[in-house]
Amino acid sequence: MDKTERLFAVMDALRRHRRPVTAAALAEEQGVSVRTLYRDVQTLIGLGAPIDGEAGVGYMLKPGFFLPPLMFTPEELEALVLGARWVGAQPDDGLGHAAQNALAKIATASPEDLRDRINDTGLWPVAVWSANSRQPMPVLGQVRQAMRTEKALQISYADENGNPSERAIWPVQLAYYEGKQVIAAWCCLRTAFRNFRTDRIVELTITDARYGKRRAVLEREWRDSWQHDPRWQGGA
Repeated sequence: MDKTERLFAVMDALRRHRRPVTAAALAEEQGVSVRTLYRDVQTLIGLGAPIDGEAGVGYMLKPGFFLPPLMFTPEELEALVLGARWVGAQPDDGLGHAAQNALAKIATASPEDLRDRINDTGLWPVAVWSANSRQPMPVLGQVRQAMRTEKALQISYADENGNPSERAIWPVQLAYYEGKQVIAAWCCLRTAFRNFRTDRIVELTITDARYGKRRAVLEREWRDSWQHDPRWQGGA
């Protein structure tokens, strides 16, 4: 990797980190020495890159920085196309349209027109439903909106035996499996984390009530609960 490619790689790495990342961590990621990483960062700053931080503390890009479009490697483009096509195969129409729009923006905003390459990657996800049998699920967009705004959901939910219940939940995660989707949420009725299959939600309403905690806090607590759950650790 020449120096120009290395500098772009450092910028890409900084864009992936929301918090300061140490020179040692960046150097290990880039496969260079810490001294080389220091020099690369100083070169980028000298070229006008808005990098905050200092040696021994960490570096990060200033908020709002826009990096001009770069060329994509063949594998980067294939990953984007395959991911977008998988999203488009899900019953979440909002995300599907967004994925198509994102690919179009990537294709036309790059230094070279990538539309032909995008259409000819030869990579397609295999969905468990056909285009004719796939039924849109509007609840998925509502769950995503609730997570973004941290607003509680009021749901009518049927368990595996068809028994109904009314409950308020705070969605934390939304998992897209092939053929079904599962909401990991704090259940106000059970005062515990529970998983809810979207195909068992009979009715759903976004309320004006805020989560009792920030979603980031709930996510950490949910992960801790999940990691210590014996059902996920091979226990009884």
